[in-house]
Amino acid sequence: MIKQLVTVLLVDEHNLIRKGIKKIIDETKKIKVIGEASSGEEALQLLQKIAPDVVVLDLRMPGIGGLETTRKILHFKPQIKVLILTVCDDNLYPARALQVGALGYVTKDAKEEELVQGILDVANGRKYIIPRLAQKMILSQASLDNKSPFEALSNRELQVVTMVTQGIKAPIIAKKLNLSPKTINTYRYRIFKKLHIKTSSDVELAYLAMQYGIVKDK
Repeated sequence: MIKQLVTVLLVDEHNLIRKGIKKIIDETKKIKVIGEASSGEEALQLLQKIAPDVVVLDLRMPGIGGLETTRKILHFKPQIKVLILTVCDDNLYPARALQVGALGYVTKDAKEEELVQGILDVANGRKYIIPRLAQKMILSQASLDNKSPFEALSNRELQVVTMVTQGIKAPIIAKKLNLSPKTINTYRYRIFKKLHIKTSSDVELAYLAMQYGIVKDK
């Protein structure tokens, strides 16, 4: 059954971006923003009080980040649909987002109508990836050129990479992910080994992550 009014929770680190997205959404009169959050942790707390049809969230946020937030949302609230709205157009992230259960993927340079269509499709249980990115993913599957070394990482390892490159120390990462510091250090060892970083240097890891668009160059 097609929903007449789709309710949305917006999750993005930046207040101005949330306000701009909210304006676009509210103008459609088919979609209504009923909550806003600036991090995955805040979104999970808010979802204990509200029940949106769709959560629209960024991938690159402080704390647990978008992939883990998606996984947790769908674990605790499987009826909710998730659409990723991010600057990340690397092929790695859309594939990982779909793997953890997101139904939609839209980049922030998309047209307004693409975002709106994505939310409406996702709310009604249909997958949506903006056409430009979908074409790019199809073409990349036909070629092994420029394959990212980060594709060798698991979702958890990719999450640890994101947090390490934010300057978050192992004990804090462990606390946020409900893991032991020893487990986090084990993940770090695997990450450096898979990425062939012999120095075990966070600086070298951050540089490699920026090269492949895993993190933003500040």
